[in-house]
Amino acid sequence: MRNERIICGVNPVLELLRSNPQKVTKVFISEGRTGKLLDEIYYLLRSNNIPFQKTPRQALKKYTNQSHQGVIAIVSPSTYHSEEDLLSKIAQKPTSISIILDGIEDPRNFGSILRTAECAGVDAVFIPERRSVGVTEVVAKTSAGAVEYVPIARSSNINRLIEKMKKNNIWVVGTDAKAEIEYTAWKWDAKTALVLGSEGKGLHELTRKKCDALVKIPVFGKIESLNVAVAAGVILYEIIRQRNFQKHSQNAIIR
Repeated sequence: MRNERIICGVNPVLELLRSNPQKVTKVFISEGRTGKLLDEIYYLLRSNNIPFQKTPRQALKKYTNQSHQGVIAIVSPSTYHSEEDLLSKIAQKPTSISIILDGIEDPRNFGSILRTAECAGVDAVFIPERRSVGVTEVVAKTSAGAVEYVPIARSSNINRLIEKMKKNNIWVVGTDAKAEIEYTAWKWDAKTALVLGSEGKGLHELTRKKCDALVKIPVFGKIESLNVAVAAGVILYEIIRQRNFQKHSQNAIIR
C-alpha cells in the first residue's frame, strides 16, 4: 500500500499493538529476537490476526535507518474519517445507506464487506475502536481496493452512534437469525444504517435492543445462518432492488 508509515522499536510497537492494533498491517521481527516483551508482541499479533515475518536483522535496514531493536511495524496509510463528520454528511443526504459493524474480527470478512459496500454504493461504514478488526493488509487485499473508496469511521461507542443516527432520522436496522421480519418484507426506502453482528455471536444484546427493527435472511439448510459478508451482500442488493423499483415506478407515473 502507498505511503506506509514505519514504527520501530520493541516498546513503541508493543504500545501500538496494545492501543491501536487495527492500524498495523504487518510486523517484521529479527530472527532470534526473544524475551517477555517479544512474547507479548507475538501474542497480540496472533490475537488480532496481524501478519508477521521473522527476517534476518540485516534485511530490516531496507525499511529504516533508525534504531529498530529488531522489531518494525508497518502502519496502514488509510486514514479513518471522523465519526461526527461522516454522520453529518449522511444525515444531510436525501437518501443514504450506511453500515455499522458490531465487532467483526475476521479481516477477510471485513474486506469482503467493504468490497460489496463499494459496489453497492454504500455511503459510510462504522466500526468499533476496540474488539474489532481495522484496516489491515489482509483487509485491504480482500477488499480489492475498496478501502481506498469507502469512507470508514471508528466509533468509541456503537450504541451512542445508533442513538445519534436515530436523532438524524436514519433508520437503524439490525440483522438477527431469530428476527420475525424477513429482509425482503422490510421497506428500505428511508435513510438506513444496516447493523451486522460479529461472526458466530451476532449482535450484542444492547445493540440489538437499540435497533429500530431486526430482519432475518431465511435459510433452508442445516446451518443456521449465512456468513456475515454474504449476508451483507444479500441485504444491500435487496435495498438497491427496492429503491430502483420505486424509482422506475415513479418515472412511469410521471410519464
